[in-house]
Amino acid sequence: MINIDILCSLIYIDIIMKRDDKPITDTSNDEPLYTIGVVSRMLKCDPSTLRRYENAGLVTPGRTEGNTRLYSNNNVETLRLVHRLIDEEKLNVHGVRMVLRLQEEIKELKERVQELENRLESLRAEKGHPSGST
Repeated sequence: MINIDILCSLIYIDIIMKRDDKPITDTSNDEPLYTIGVVSRMLKCDPSTLRRYENAGLVTPGRTEGNTRLYSNNNVETLRLVHRLIDEEKLNVHGVRMVLRLQEEIKELKERVQELENRLESLRAEKGHPSGST
């Protein structure tokens, strides 16, 4: 049996996709899609918990014109991590913020390493060195 919140989210997505004339597969991970009720069931937590995480600045859902929260896929993944860190790992909000900040720094560093590796490979190719040799 389908839940009313899930049905409402699916109808909303369908309306958005028809309005924009884009297939649903073109949605971005940042596009607000899910209501608070749907996300609370996905994460098996109370909607008030999600509002608490938002009030603490750990996640920022999108809003409809009627001010309804809509969470993106990225929001859901962040909330999944936050919920685990608080409930299972017993971190407080400050600890969670630190973990999220460190994750972002690691992501940026990995991107920078990839850029440097690509540049090094380009330089080697220009000089006629095979990839991976010095």
